[in-house]
Amino acid sequence: MSKTILVTGPDLAPAARQLAEDHGYALVHTPPYADAAVIADCMVSSGAVGIVSRMGRIDASVMDAAPQLKVISKHGVGVDNIDTAAAAERGIPVLVATGANAVSVAEHAIALLLAAVKRVLPLDAGLRAGRWEKPGFQGRELAGSTIGLMGIGAIARATGQMAAGLGMERIAYDPFAPDSAFAAAGARRCASFEELLEGSDVLSLHCPLTDATRQILNAEALARMPAGSYVVNTARGGLIDEAALVAAVESGHIAGAGLDTFASEPPEPDHIFFAQPNIVMTPHIGGVTAQANARVGTEALRGIFEILAGQPVPPERIVNRTLMAAAAAPLTSVEK
Repeated sequence: MSKTILVTGPDLAPAARQLAEDHGYALVHTPPYADAAVIADCMVSSGAVGIVSRMGRIDASVMDAAPQLKVISKHGVGVDNIDTAAAAERGIPVLVATGANAVSVAEHAIALLLAAVKRVLPLDAGLRAGRWEKPGFQGRELAGSTIGLMGIGAIARATGQMAAGLGMERIAYDPFAPDSAFAAAGARRCASFEELLEGSDVLSLHCPLTDATRQILNAEALARMPAGSYVVNTARGGLIDEAALVAAVESGHIAGAGLDTFASEPPEPDHIFFAQPNIVMTPHIGGVTAQANARVGTEALRGIFEILAGQPVPPERIVNRTLMAAAAAPLTSVEK
């Protein structure tokens, strides 16, 4: 069996590279945001038996080009760039590094929130342009307002805990989570998405992108939010109907937004968000810190090594386990 792992991206943290070396594996990298054809070619030329998925889509064409592929491990938790059903059909488990980047992403969510609500970027730009905009300015306190968490996974719980430090009330909606997850975030459980929207002065998105959640924050949903509310997204850009968000910001119903993700990444140079001074944006780097990269990279590789060695993997880390069970495929061992 090959001792090579493909990383779909230009690098991994030093701790992750050391872990690969300690296990006797070589790492091969693709260019950033390589398409499926390039990834497939790299799989063929390298003979890699595992993939650490960072950038670019891994679909059935990649898997079919590499029959030696045994496991795909996401560098994070969002697997919308991986065809998990196709992987299950081929007996390939797809793993996630649950919770490894939660603190970094939560910190970034709070940073985007503060930048948007406190209007940091427009005020900074005004000063640099020679304007002193204190006369007539009126800011807004966050203490006493309510943050709504869409999803209650590790990142949402960390975000809720940090929001509590700002004096914010917390509510959350996640139909699949136990009550203990809401308690860990100090958040009141909402019975519906509509209840969450109506109670959120700030809506922070923390759910996966699926067919059911694609553009879940559309014009109708935005209209349910209180006038003057804010949107924060450190999850996936496809959760938002981008044109609807711009319309809501332009109307003043939504006061602003802090966004780390886009429906298509990287966005086009003329993306509609760029003309909106009340929308603060960053290039999907919420979890890209030295500390999180070390944890996520090592967890992603550790999962690959566990699968290759036939060792048990916590079931919550295998995102296509139900599909694999339906296909009667093994989850914790592979052919040697």
